[in-house]
Amino acid sequence: MSALQRRAVSIPALLLGAVALVILLPLWLPLAALSDGVRLRWRLPTVRLLAFAVCWAWLETIGVTVALLLWLTGQRRNQRAHFALQRWWAARLMGALQMTTGIRVEAADASSLSPGPAIMLCRHASLADSLLSAWVVTSMARMNPRYVLKKELLADPCLDIVGNRLPNYFLDRQAPDSATELSMLRILAAGLTDDQVAIIFPEGTRSSPTKRARALDKIRERDPARADRLAGMRHLLPPRPAGTQALLGGRPDADVIVAWHVGFDGLDTFGGILRHLARRPRTVQFHARRIARADVPGGASFTRWLDDQWLQSDRAVHDLLHPEGTS
Repeated sequence: MSALQRRAVSIPALLLGAVALVILLPLWLPLAALSDGVRLRWRLPTVRLLAFAVCWAWLETIGVTVALLLWLTGQRRNQRAHFALQRWWAARLMGALQMTTGIRVEAADASSLSPGPAIMLCRHASLADSLLSAWVVTSMARMNPRYVLKKELLADPCLDIVGNRLPNYFLDRQAPDSATELSMLRILAAGLTDDQVAIIFPEGTRSSPTKRARALDKIRERDPARADRLAGMRHLLPPRPAGTQALLGGRPDADVIVAWHVGFDGLDTFGGILRHLARRPRTVQFHARRIARADVPGGASFTRWLDDQWLQSDRAVHDLLHPEGTS
């Protein structure tokens, strides 16, 4: 499907959804509240989720409208304007998330994200991870991100339009020739500037116990020693090294930032989000550690190094989730 065909579907669907959520508010609000009450969910998670959906739909609509205005005024290639739009969108959407759900976010280590160029390796635990990283990078660290994202996210019209005008790459995970995809990642990293950070989610998908077991089984078929080394992971998925290696190859002087968070765990399905919002949510804590490029090995030693970083992050996540040392 071409970009024009995709947007001919996604943009009208977005506008229709945004309008419908407002017009039908007198209908869905009492029904959602009644549904929550019947289930004794006194924090009204369905109401909160739909309220966030209203905010999301209209912020997306504004983003698409501003992108159209930039195109009409000949600013389609103005990256500074589009980075500013991205910063505004992430800040407003994070604000809407906190207002509607009661979730609070702390980013104590945001200062470690600057200066660039840097390559940031992020934990992937929920549907909100891209928003969290965008908000921390753009609003807290005042940096500009270059994302490696799965191409399925092009279904989001704002991300499709603005994301393709900025230096991001939408990865085809089913591509028959992975060499072409990795080559594009090297090109993406090569263009990093002093105020930019390339962001990738090395796990490739949101973490869950089932996915972790499946990933370890696949690794065991090829490399039993590596599977044994990673078998003790409790929260993260085994990292896929190829994409990170490609980014590092594109910018040999870039430092590495390993980032993890807790608080969004379980927000990977609609049911999981409702269960999370039904109880008072814990504060989302974002953490990161910066590693000098000179301390990052290359060649055959890289995968072992990346595994060690991920095992360290897994322990850090566990300690944050169980501060009293419970298992």
